[in-house]
Amino acid sequence: MVLAALLAGLQAASAADVTGTVTLSGTPPPEKPNDLIKNDPVCGKLHTDTVTTHFYVVGAKQELADVVITIKGAPKSSGESAPPVVLDQSGCLYTPQILAIQTGQKLVVKNSDPVMHNVHIIPGADSGNKEANKAQAQGAPDISFSFATPESFLKFKCDVHPWMFAWVTVVDNPYFAVSDKDGNFKIANVPPGKYTIEATHRKANGGKPVSKEVEVKADGAKVDFTLEVPKAQ
Repeated sequence: MVLAALLAGLQAASAADVTGTVTLSGTPPPEKPNDLIKNDPVCGKLHTDTVTTHFYVVGAKQELADVVITIKGAPKSSGESAPPVVLDQSGCLYTPQILAIQTGQKLVVKNSDPVMHNVHIIPGADSGNKEANKAQAQGAPDISFSFATPESFLKFKCDVHPWMFAWVTVVDNPYFAVSDKDGNFKIANVPPGKYTIEATHRKANGGKPVSKEVEVKADGAKVDFTLEVPKAQ
């Protein structure tokens, strides 16, 4: 037991960060105006600018946001003790639209709007996660969820406002990230070793992950990805 504790402590001490940047190759299709939200008598008043889709969030140098980065082969664990992740309903939109959590980790859904929403979770048919559909009135308490099974892009929607979607990736280890508006990501405290790291976007590469091999050493590792706009959109 003492030896195991020492080895665990040594591994934790030598854990390091995996960082990188995701860029997009190709020109994404133009985002479309959201006429449904514009014409809604309540939700439309919550926005001064035109609301559009956000299928591709791309920076000036083709940096790509909303890419989920995961590490395969890392030790599995539950996220019950991890800090909760917040998914807000604000301006009749889910914010953020793309996020990732660990199995067992609490996901807190808020309603910051002056209207009723309902949180409708639609898992994949064979995922093992359960469908849920809960109403959330204006000013109602937060609703908490957790998921036991890994799943990519678990769908959240609001049946009251059919344009509202969010996508939650559930991972069975704590080593994951979502690229920011500058395409950057950081996965912290990864144990040393050789892994497969994957980058997945809902639209780029047709939704298929791009994989690379990485070795995490004492000084960490850097891995960059390039995803492509599919020829047929």
